[in-house]
This record gives sequence, structure tokens and C-alpha cells, in this order.
Amino acid sequence: MKEKIFSSSEEAIIDYMFDQRGDIRDKTTKQIAAETYTHPSTLIRVAKKLGYQGWVELRNAFSEENSYLNSHFKDVDANYPFEENDTVLAIAHKIASLKQTTLSDNLSLLNKDDLQKATELLNQAKEIKIFAINNNLFLCHDFKSQMTRIGKTVHLCTVDQGYEAANCDPNTCIILISYTGETKEIAHLLPLLKSRKTPIIVLTSIGDNTLTQHADCVLRMTTREKLYSKIGSFSSNSSISFLLDTLYGCVFSKDYRNNLDHKINISKYYDQRQSFNKVIDEE
Repeated sequence: MKEKIFSSSEEAIIDYMFDQRGDIRDKTTKQIAAETYTHPSTLIRVAKKLGYQGWVELRNAFSEENSYLNSHFKDVDANYPFEENDTVLAIAHKIASLKQTTLSDNLSLLNKDDLQKATELLNQAKEIKIFAINNNLFLCHDFKSQMTRIGKTVHLCTVDQGYEAANCDPNTCIILISYTGETKEIAHLLPLLKSRKTPIIVLTSIGDNTLTQHADCVLRMTTREKLYSKIGSFSSNSSISFLLDTLYGCVFSKDYRNNLDHKINISKYYDQRQSFNKVIDEE
């Protein structure tokens, strides 16, 4: 909406949407046209330029996104969760609050149908490959380890990503992780993956982007952080970990009893750790 692709009358509609925000859903096209001194057809042109079929579709999407941005995160800033003079314990409390808020926020973004479809794709796949930039790939090691323990083959594609994509097929399931959804190293793999008829699960921020346009299902990450004006990626990292943990849990549940028995039996054999702490020691 901030792109320079609109006429002066269309920009009047855009400005009005940002000014009114939460009240947009209750306004008719005639009301908006009258208040912006434009014609109702101008609203339709704005919607189509933004990739929507009509005004109602744009209005609903705008209202839903605005509602999301106004929920949660009222008492914590994802970009600057603590201040310069905070004590060490204050910092700990604020980061804990940020992570708790992130989980609640991310849970509100989960769509049952997309989560169900992602679970089925992962459960049916003979091989799972994850593509992401290095920082995000670090967060995937635990997911790989957990899935491996229930017999799922997971590859974290760090090098030769083009070859990894070329070797995919319909029996492979791809997870693409990108906060912006525009990461060039990942986006350029899409034509190849689509030509190989490989199912694609995307973990990304809210809104439309290059990755979502090619995904079989999309899981939304908490979207509160700026790209670089921030102390750290506390919220987005927590969001990625939450979504991966959720996917693992959902796949695990498809064969709960067998997976649990298998995991415990293997762990008994290989895990020889002992502890004098009665809370964590095995009986």
C-alpha cells in the first residue's frame, strides 16, 4: 500500500484506510467515496492493484491484519524488550514476558486446516528437506533430531541448495523458512521445486509474499520485529521454534503409542546418563 503505484485519487483511499483503520469494516463504498471525494469504482481499482478480486476482499484482509497488530504485545516491544538501565533480573523478566506473549500471539495465527495439511504432508513424506538462511537453520536442529527419533528422515540444506532442490520429488516434503518471505536464496528455488511437484510448507510472516504464492500450506510466524532495528530476534526465533515443535508434536500424534514406545526403548538403550536429582532421574 506504500508503493508508488496509485493515482492521486487512489492514494486518497489508501490514506483514508490508514486513518480509519478499525472503522473500515463498518463503512460502505459509497460512504468512503463521499468522504474521500472519489468514486466507488476507485476503491475497486485500489483493490485490484493490490491483488484482490474486489473491495470487500481487500477490506476484510486489511481489517484482519489490523486486528492482529492491535492484539497481544500491548505491554512489550518485540524490538526493544528491555531498556538501557534495566537490572539483570528485569531483563530476564522482560524477555520471559516477550516469549510468553509471542507464543500466545503465534497460537492466534494458527489455522487448523493449514496445520492439518502440513501434518499430513510431513507424515506421508519419505524425506523432509528444510531450506532457510543460516540463522534460522540453527533453530531446526532440534526438530531434525526429534523427527529422526521417530523414524523420519530430515535434511537441513546448508550447501548445494540447488542440487538439493533438483533431487526432490513428490515423495519429498519441503519446509521453507523466511521471515520476510522474500529471501532470494530460497525464492529462486521455487520454480525448480514446483517443476518437481514437491509439496511445500512455508513458515513466514503475515501478509502476502513470494513464498506464500507458491506454498501448498502456510504457517504464520509472529510478525512484530523490524528487519534490523531491534536488539535481537527473540520473538521470531521463539515463533519458529514453536511452529517446528508443533509440527513435530502433530506428526508424533499420528502414531502416538508406537512412536512413544519406540522413542523410549531406543533412549533406554543409548542414553546411559544418571542423576542424583530425584526429580529428573528415571525410576
